[in-house]
Amino acid sequence: MSLVLGVALFALALLISIAWHELGHMWAAQATGMKVRRYFVGFGPTVWSTRRGETEYGIKALPLGGFCDIAGMTPHEELTDDERARAMYAQPTWKRLVVLLAGPMQNFILGFALIVVLGLGWGLPIIGDQPVYATSVECVAPSTDAQGKPVECSGPAPAAAAGVQVGDRILAVDGETVSGSGDLVSRVQQSSGSVVLTVERDGQQHDLTVPVTQVQRMVAREGETPTPAEVGAIGVGLDTQTVAEYDFLTVWGGAVSFTGDIITETFKALLSLPSKVAGLWDAVTGGERAVDSPVSVVGASVLGGQAVERGYWDMFLGLLLSVNFFLGAFNLVPLLPLDGGHMAIALFEKARNTVRRWFGRSAAGPIDYYKLLPLTYAVVVVMGGFMLLTLTADIVNPIKVF
Repeated sequence: MSLVLGVALFALALLISIAWHELGHMWAAQATGMKVRRYFVGFGPTVWSTRRGETEYGIKALPLGGFCDIAGMTPHEELTDDERARAMYAQPTWKRLVVLLAGPMQNFILGFALIVVLGLGWGLPIIGDQPVYATSVECVAPSTDAQGKPVECSGPAPAAAAGVQVGDRILAVDGETVSGSGDLVSRVQQSSGSVVLTVERDGQQHDLTVPVTQVQRMVAREGETPTPAEVGAIGVGLDTQTVAEYDFLTVWGGAVSFTGDIITETFKALLSLPSKVAGLWDAVTGGERAVDSPVSVVGASVLGGQAVERGYWDMFLGLLLSVNFFLGAFNLVPLLPLDGGHMAIALFEKARNTVRRWFGRSAAGPIDYYKLLPLTYAVVVVMGGFMLLTLTADIVNPIKVF
């Protein structure tokens, strides 16, 4: 029951995110003097509506999105006499850009608000290099037992003898920054002789030369089962900080920094989408589904529902804020019918007319959207095919987080 409730709750949150996006377009259009005919949540038959001023607000039967109908978004619309002067395509470029950008900005604003909530309630995940701390300095066991656990040992720890102390943050091994405890262990295991650990203690950095002891450990190489191998060890217990905690005063700086990280990762994910098609197809045809592969609305809702079922509300919020940043970034792609496509046209018209003025010529008319229909249809077909592929993958081979 909690799974169903969680799925429904996440789906509702996605619907609200889309409605919030469209509210940005509506508010900006109204503020810049354009006419907003309709603002609806959902598609299909109208369930309820009301008119306030010149705008009709309502809810439609299919909760699959929403729309904001601004008079004159293209020059091909039929306009009444009072709409022609206020048509969007006839407005100054800056007004058109403000209206078009307002939708994605709403998603970024909502995403930032969710980051603040996540930071105050659970802390913010550390993206990128995660701080590694020494939690113990102990003797080095020469081997492991049948279960792979180090046997009992005695004597001084090489790390302790070299000056490593509990609480030290380990920054680098032999001058190379470590990205986590697994990275540090891997580098030490591949070393012999000695390694130089760069540690931070009380705000000061120290380079400590630590002798490496060769021991027997069970090592799991990629795609293989663990096997005994001789590796290096230095006798230090490690802990990786994966979450940064904040209070009400410090969360704002943390949220800004985390927002920058999320935006960077979002645009990386956006650029990598074409390369994910093969992996999705492989998952649909029986291959393994990658954890970082794209998901559909259905897949995201199921993951959100599973998070609620297990009480992981931080994961729920993390998924939701990630979707909002992706929705905002995706709409900035300069292709029709996305907001970015309309922005590209507005900027092209501005640049074209500026050049015409340089040569003493009058401004040209609006771009003919009909000439762009083949490209628009191609984008819609590609987007639709990708959405269908992700939906199929989410049904036949869903991502398994738990």
